[in-house]
Amino acid sequence: MIRRIRPTLNEALLSFVLVVRRSAEMLRLMETPEHRQRLRDPDSTEYTQQPEYARDAWRSINAEYFVVIGICTHLGCVPNFRPEVAPEDLGPAWVGGYFCPCHGSRYDLAGRVYSGVPAPTNLVVPPHHFHTTTMIEIGIDYEDAMQSGKG
Repeated sequence: MIRRIRPTLNEALLSFVLVVRRSAEMLRLMETPEHRQRLRDPDSTEYTQQPEYARDAWRSINAEYFVVIGICTHLGCVPNFRPEVAPEDLGPAWVGGYFCPCHGSRYDLAGRVYSGVPAPTNLVVPPHHFHTTTMIEIGIDYEDAMQSGKG
């Protein structure tokens, strides 16, 4: 439930925020060398699409929970969440993630874009922080929340 919207985050984007709980197996598959080789920017260094505190292998504050804006970086379509491994239509190399059916862009479960697809960059991770283990506030930066005592 979204209780309030911070002016730093576009209200239209909030309708496309996805929060995904990732299993240990999902995290393991995302970090295999074979998988990382398929990604355009596996370390999110070419074009920063996440706050500094989410600039890690899982692009999140807490590896188990991934918060992302579900808008394709190609033309703004909404990718489908496809967590299954190696489905027939996406092939044996698919380890789960987001697939944009409009033009075929693919992102893994950390929102990192695959090489050779139309999307130019990783999905955007919005500013957010955890108030508790069960409550996330989206739209306020983690570091700002820590400084103001709200974290």
